[in-house]
Amino acid sequence: MTTRLYHHPVFAEHLTGPGHPERPERMRAVAAALEAEAFQHLDRQEAVEGSVEAIYRCHPEQHVRRIAKAIPDEGMARIDGDTVVSPKSFSAAFHAVGAACAAVDDVVAGTVANAFVAARPPGHHAERETAMGFCLFNTAAIAARHAQAIHGLERVAIVDWDVHHGNGTQDIFQSDRSVFYASTHQMPLYPGTGAKDETGEGNICNAPLRAGDGGDEFREAFTSRILPALDAFGPDLVIISAGFDAHHRDPLANLQLVEDDFDWATGRLMDMADRHCGGRLVSLLEGGYDLKGLSTSVAVHVKRLMIG
Repeated sequence: MTTRLYHHPVFAEHLTGPGHPERPERMRAVAAALEAEAFQHLDRQEAVEGSVEAIYRCHPEQHVRRIAKAIPDEGMARIDGDTVVSPKSFSAAFHAVGAACAAVDDVVAGTVANAFVAARPPGHHAERETAMGFCLFNTAAIAARHAQAIHGLERVAIVDWDVHHGNGTQDIFQSDRSVFYASTHQMPLYPGTGAKDETGEGNICNAPLRAGDGGDEFREAFTSRILPALDAFGPDLVIISAGFDAHHRDPLANLQLVEDDFDWATGRLMDMADRHCGGRLVSLLEGGYDLKGLSTSVAVHVKRLMIG
């Protein structure tokens, strides 16, 4: 079986304005990296628009209406100081949801070995009723609920290595033991959540890192905290919130990861998926704002997904 890549042109049409780090060029950098010869056998699928019913499993109707009302007919508008929307933003967010849910469908059905969703806007900061941190809908959370509601999976794990803590994912699942959420992230840093003592109902595992930490500290956090907790949880599906802004080149934070660290973490999570759920794994792009660091990190991540 192969690795499937989900993409769509609308992801580059979500405009955020000059100087904004979460910009369309991110999609072009990822696409260029995955055009290399090493990816000639990558299965490529254009995303379809997701359903509002899928979104309602994580966000109330008024949240969706609030986002829809904020979309301008032309130009750009701000939801908050960081989160910008433009005429195609709603469509981009819905296609990101559609891609994530389709990736879950494919992996659960065994059509593909695993999947990577190269979409924007990202999702892990979107709380149940609040869009923030460049995020409108929490794509990883929606994908997890889709796996449970449509496919009957009982236990879904979301592992987040974005440099910023996924406060939205934690907010949605902190009282739900059927979903495990683990995160490595720099702390203190936006959004200010993610301390070790934030454990939900025993289903939340935060492993914060300090500014300046690199691969050794990152791997130690995985080895000593995240992987044992994930192993004990025993997931039916593993979802990665794959942000690449912990790369040493990234301008928004101060961790010092290199491409080999993302390759290593990908392999460890694939091992865990092999052990517990027949290898079922879906990876969703979150952050990553230096174009070179993003493109080279995505390349090693997807290559590891392809070769196992």
